[in-house]
Amino acid sequence: MSTELYNEGQIVHQPTFIDGSSVEIPELRILDQDGVTYPNADLPEIDQVLATKIYQTLAFHRVLDERMVASQRQGRLSFYMAALGEEAASVGGAAALQPQDMIMMQYREQGALMFRGFSLENFMNQLFSNADDLGKGRQMPIHYGSKALNCMTVSSTLATQIPQATGYAYGQKLQGLDAVTLCYFGEGAASEGDFHAGLNMAAVQEAPVIFFCRNNGYAISTPADEQFRGNGIASRGVGYGIKTIRIDGNDILAVLKATQIARAYAVKESKPILIEAMSYRLGAHSTSDDPSGYRTKEEEAKWQSHDPILRMKNWMLKQKWWDEAQETVLFEKLREDVLAAVKVAEKIDKPHIDSMITDVYDIPPTQLKAQLAEVKAHIKKYPEAYPFTAGKF
Repeated sequence: MSTELYNEGQIVHQPTFIDGSSVEIPELRILDQDGVTYPNADLPEIDQVLATKIYQTLAFHRVLDERMVASQRQGRLSFYMAALGEEAASVGGAAALQPQDMIMMQYREQGALMFRGFSLENFMNQLFSNADDLGKGRQMPIHYGSKALNCMTVSSTLATQIPQATGYAYGQKLQGLDAVTLCYFGEGAASEGDFHAGLNMAAVQEAPVIFFCRNNGYAISTPADEQFRGNGIASRGVGYGIKTIRIDGNDILAVLKATQIARAYAVKESKPILIEAMSYRLGAHSTSDDPSGYRTKEEEAKWQSHDPILRMKNWMLKQKWWDEAQETVLFEKLREDVLAAVKVAEKIDKPHIDSMITDVYDIPPTQLKAQLAEVKAHIKKYPEAYPFTAGKF
């Protein structure tokens, strides 16, 4: 292969080395914390209807997270992962897409599903793994998914959605669809091999996929400066030959604008794009985590002042698209609705045990039927250990 492919820059005759500082990556900000747009800022395509839907989704996200963390602490729920302080990334990204676009989530993108219409009942049924859960109770809490809404089911294994997104987007390209795939992941997932494989394949095959990295500063308890050296995740996109942008992930207008442009580019050019959204995880990694062991209260307090929901509210008030009376009514109703939905969902029966062996084969094979019979026999022998199955089979 000719080396001319890489010799597009300056030619030198003495050894010259470059490092991360050689690549300057600006950060897009459109809206300040007081709700004022910066002078000469390029605003996204947004009107009052879209803005109101986005804000109501952000509020739903915040309330659901607060209530479900409380439910887990009460022993009503086994596990939960909140996105406190990061809500703008998932909601703003989804708001820039079209319904036919595929969304592949990591595990903190409830907002994308909310924006697309995943109902409160859908969330509750999945979290409590009851008989009305779309996943039939087979997934642990927060592993949502919806075929009808083009949202791929969450997987616990970190970063597997990245190469999957590349493959899915390449399929969209081959079919000539007016559609893209948006893939969410955290900066910790970018340390996995799947990240590099997925981005390289997307660049080489020119797949219309938007890689959306939420850089919230921590991979569980590991801060970014202990995960990698270099200029964040955006510099890696540049290294793979992918159009890249870094944005303020707590600025809903910057998220929306960047993703709108990214979608238009991915469709028109049929090429990938990388968005790095800089944010901060105000809450714990999950309800199994205690962040006080690895970061200070002072650090958290600093980021409290960058609350993305408050920032959008301030902007909405200045546009006269929102008022304090609407604010009070919205949050009071959401809290009431979520609490009521919890009480309903936790009382719904668990899925029938026979559903354990469906949906893999058209007709369950003899081996699976025999294994199911063994499980039933075991439960009948020790019914006190499986009270939720009483009388169910």
